[in-house]
Amino acid sequence: MPHEIVPPRNRRFAKAMRQDMTRAELRLWQRLRKPGLEGLRFRRQTPIGPYIVDFFCPERTLIVEVDGDQHGFERGEVRDLRRDVWLSERGYRVLRFWNLDVMTNLDGVCDTILAAAAERHDQPE
Repeated sequence: MPHEIVPPRNRRFAKAMRQDMTRAELRLWQRLRKPGLEGLRFRRQTPIGPYIVDFFCPERTLIVEVDGDQHGFERGEVRDLRRDVWLSERGYRVLRFWNLDVMTNLDGVCDTILAAAAERHDQPE
């Protein structure tokens, strides 16, 4: 995985975002944080290159995004696609969940994350 230069303003913004997470992000973070989901370690609001991702599992190069309503509009979808392409070109796998999914089906969301993490673990390097 190439090391991406992170602009200092992104580091500051990520730190501020950790203090202002959405209800859905907080709910998922409670499940992902120490001791972690099935032993996987996640970081929250992590800068990667020009972006800040909601949750990042470095050992599996897995990114989890929790999307609010603004992501459902054309502008948000285009921005998300551009971002996902940039990240996947660098070897990251991006999973996206709607806020509503996290709030109403947390177990299903976590099962999907675990399945993706298992796929990443089983892939040869």
